[in-house]
Amino acid sequence: MSSNIAQNYPYSRETEPERAAAVERAYQAFEGLRDRAAGELTPFPPAAPGELWWVWACPDDGGAGRLHAAGYARERRALYTVCDGCGRTFLR
Repeated sequence: MSSNIAQNYPYSRETEPERAAAVERAYQAFEGLRDRAAGELTPFPPAAPGELWWVWACPDDGGAGRLHAAGYARERRALYTVCDGCGRTFLR
């Protein structure tokens, strides 16, 4: 199995409040990320109590950063994720 395939497997899970806080921290840490994401995603509808979200290891920063779901991609049928380590965005 190639490493590209393995990178698509989730790393862990987080609750809705953890996810929202992680995305907000990434927005604050990287200038322009919030504006770029706002133009490329559709926000999630309100989450159900106890809803869990997947978290992935970032493929671009040596695995130190984590990809957190920020919304749905507008152009494609995918989750739009932001990295808390490098500030890049990815579709999952």
